[in-house]
Amino acid sequence: MEIVIAGRHTEVPDRFREFAEAKLAKVAQYDARAQLIEVEIVHEPNPRQADTAKTVEITVRGKGPVIRAEASAGDMFSAFDVAMGKLMQQERRANDRRKSRHKVARRQAPVIEPALAEPLPVAAPAPVAVAEVVETKAPQPGTAVESSLADSPVVIREKTHQAPPMSVEDAIYQMELVGHPFFLFVDQATKLPSVLYHRHGWTYGVLRLETVDA
Repeated sequence: MEIVIAGRHTEVPDRFREFAEAKLAKVAQYDARAQLIEVEIVHEPNPRQADTAKTVEITVRGKGPVIRAEASAGDMFSAFDVAMGKLMQQERRANDRRKSRHKVARRQAPVIEPALAEPLPVAAPAPVAVAEVVETKAPQPGTAVESSLADSPVVIREKTHQAPPMSVEDAIYQMELVGHPFFLFVDQATKLPSVLYHRHGWTYGVLRLETVDA
């Protein structure tokens, strides 16, 4: 399991690296499929926010869903401890869900597929003229890119993620794992880009985007 620790607008001392790596070794106890753990420390220079000057984000990537936790405190050690506590709660929740799904799969009876007749030959489709498409540069999957908006002080941070289509139920599960108030996914039923968001209590909302001709 690889551990990558990086700082944004701050330096990461060796003492913190040793501290974090020792704590993160516990992740393998709950998730044997974890392959990469990314830790990012962000410094807030505003003196008015001294109590939350350090933000630590921990992301676990592997063969399963991405699990992420974030916390802020006056120093990176305290912020890491809080984020680590959240992460372990999410890891235990994901582990319980995997065990539950495994038990359900073992109880299911095998399905025997009926024999299929030979498919009828299908004529090859006529060639279709394809218009030339101008490619636009997009961030590589998993890589964040920051850019300024024209001459304004606005900075836009872009990041591309790869994910298979999923159900709304799976989207809720993964949104809870990353600890975000919203989650972008492709709906397995409608094939539409969708946004799941948390409303209040145990209530969620889903917005779907369907393209139309201008």
